[in-house]
Parts: sequence; C-alpha cells; structure tokens
Amino acid sequence: MALKTFRPTSPGRRGMVKISFDDITKTVPEKSLLVPQTKKAGRNNRGVVTTRHRGGGAKRRTRVIDFKRDKLGVPGKVAAIEYDPGRSARIALIFYADGEKRYMLCPLGVGVGDIILAGEGAEIKPGNNLPLGSIPAGTMVHNLEFEPNKGGQIVRSAGTAAQVLGREDKYSTVRLPSGEVRRFTNECRATIGQVGNLDHQNIKHGKAGRIRLLGRRPKVRGSAMSPRDHPHGGGEGRSPRGMAPKTPQGKPALGHRTRVNKPSDRLIVRRRFAEK
Repeated sequence: MALKTFRPTSPGRRGMVKISFDDITKTVPEKSLLVPQTKKAGRNNRGVVTTRHRGGGAKRRTRVIDFKRDKLGVPGKVAAIEYDPGRSARIALIFYADGEKRYMLCPLGVGVGDIILAGEGAEIKPGNNLPLGSIPAGTMVHNLEFEPNKGGQIVRSAGTAAQVLGREDKYSTVRLPSGEVRRFTNECRATIGQVGNLDHQNIKHGKAGRIRLLGRRPKVRGSAMSPRDHPHGGGEGRSPRGMAPKTPQGKPALGHRTRVNKPSDRLIVRRRFAEK
C-alpha cells in the first residue's frame, strides 16, 4: 500500500494525500452481505439533533461484518480484499468450507488465498480467532470482546492492535491502544494480528468538499457565536473564554472526565491517563 500525492493544480490538490488502493482486489461488494443505510443526520427518534455536525455525505450501503467469528472449527478462504466506506480498515471476503460467505476485518499480512480459522485449536497466526485464555502472552490482537459471545467491540480501526500481557485465574490482562491496561475474562475472544491499512492516519483530505462527502458538516467556533448560542460567545472583538471550557449546553469540555461509577472500572489495572 502506498500514499498518492497530486500536482498542485489547485489549493485543494496541493495538500491532498490519498491511499493508492493497491491492496483492493475486488471493487464490487458481495450483494448478499449489504444492507441499506438510512441517514439520521445526528437526530434521534424525535427529530432532535443529539450529535452536531452530521449530515449529507455520499450514498452508502452498510457491509455486514462478522465481529463474533462464531464459525468455530470451520476453515475459511480469503476470496477478496475490499474497501468499506463505513470504516477505516479494509475488509476481507471469506468463503467458508460449508458454503457460507462472510466479511471480516482484514488484518495486516492476510491476503487472498489465505486460510483462516476460529476456535480454541486454531493456530496463532493473523486472522485466526481464539479465546484470550488460549492466546500466549505478548501476542498482538484486535477485534476484542468486552463480554463473551457478544462480538468484538474494541480495537477495530485501521492500524490498531492490543497486546496480551498475561493471565491470572479466570482473567487475561491486555494493554489497549490507548495505553490503558485492563482485565478481560478468558472466554472473551480476539483475532490475532494488527488491523491493516496502516497508512490511513496519513490521509489529508485537502479540501472541505471531501469532508462533506464523508457526512461531516461545518463546525463553528463557540467564540464566534452569540451568548445565547454558546457560553463562549459575545464580546467585542476576540476575547478569552473567561471560564473553564464548556459545551454549547454549558457542560465542562476539553478534557473533563465524564466516566463515573462504571461497573467495569474494577477491571482496569492502569488507566490511560495519569491519576490526579
């Protein structure tokens, strides 16, 4: 995979950096694994905006990804590597021995023709899925479950990986990409390897139009608003906040910790930030 730059024929082209898509082997998605994607534009069921700066964007169809990897003991062959407009990672189309087709996150080093397997007896190699209790210490993993049989919920974006540090009783200790160290039950499943498409972090969109195609709408600084629209607004000319940073709703922002009394906090060994 390589980065692609452009001749500066316009201000937008001058700063644009894209991925060459050399790793993509199939451009038409598997029709049976597509579902329609309805746009909510950041609104809830009452039509109220609950997430700002969302809306518009190019038309997409959602790829159904197998995060559970529950085809235990059934070998599958990687048939193609595809682009997914809904995520930063690449996806792999798997043809299983029993005839079923599924999508999975494509790890680094997995290519067309490779055989992948899920289950306790699977080999420790990229793409295979095993319980944490069967994964040796020091192994890099992704698509990690919080609860057994619930499906992978964390470490799924491009280039990310967690590291298994060890085991004690019924828990395995894992260092997450954020630096947080926490315990997971040995029954939680994870996929071996690092998520592919490492160059995703080097993309530069170059112009506002490409951001709009991703479904992100413009953001306005709070200091540019009026006092009725934002706590930072008002005043003649540019002025400091004069207060601790706040959201438009008046709640603390920019680093304020909002996680309190979560039941799973007891499983955290070391937090990703220094304790105050």
